[in-house]
Amino acid sequence: MITSILVEHPWLSPAALTLLLVVGPFAGAWLSTRRGLAWALACASLVPVALLTLVPVDRELYWRCEVAWSVPTIARVELAANVVLFVAPVLLAAVATRSPALALAFGTGLSAAVEAVQALVPALGRSCSTNDWLANSVGSAIGAVLGLVALHLAREWRLARQPAQDLHTS
Repeated sequence: MITSILVEHPWLSPAALTLLLVVGPFAGAWLSTRRGLAWALACASLVPVALLTLVPVDRELYWRCEVAWSVPTIARVELAANVVLFVAPVLLAAVATRSPALALAFGTGLSAAVEAVQALVPALGRSCSTNDWLANSVGSAIGAVLGLVALHLAREWRLARQPAQDLHTS
C-alpha cells in the first residue's frame, strides 16, 4: 500500500527529506537541552519503522533474500522512502545520546536486525534485501550528520547566550 502511494506521489520522499534537512538541525538543537523529550520522540519515530518493516503483509515470497547493491535515488521511490525512514530516529537518538556515532551504529544495526527478522520469519510476507539495508544506512548517516550539526548549533547557541548571562550575574 505504501509503495502504491509513493508511486502515485513520488514527491513525498524528497519533500520529507528536504523538510528533515532544513528543520532537523534546529529542532535537534532545541531538543538538546530537553533530552527526555528527545528520547521520547526517538522512540516514537521508531513506530513507523516497525509498522513499515515488520507488520505482516498478504503476499507469498520465496525463501531467500535479495542481494543487490543499488544506490538510492529519488527516482527509486521505495529506496528513497527507506532512506527517509531512518533519518529522524537517528537524528533524535544522536541528540538524546549526544553521540552521533553511537546513533549511526544503532541505525545501521537496527536496519540489519529488521532485514534479519524479515529473512527468518517468512510469515511476515516481507522480503529482506541488502538494498533496503543500504538505503536505511544512508538515511542513518544523514540522520547522524544532522545530529552532529544540531549538537554544534546547540553549543553555539549556548556560547552566544553565555556572555549575556555573565553580564546579568555581575
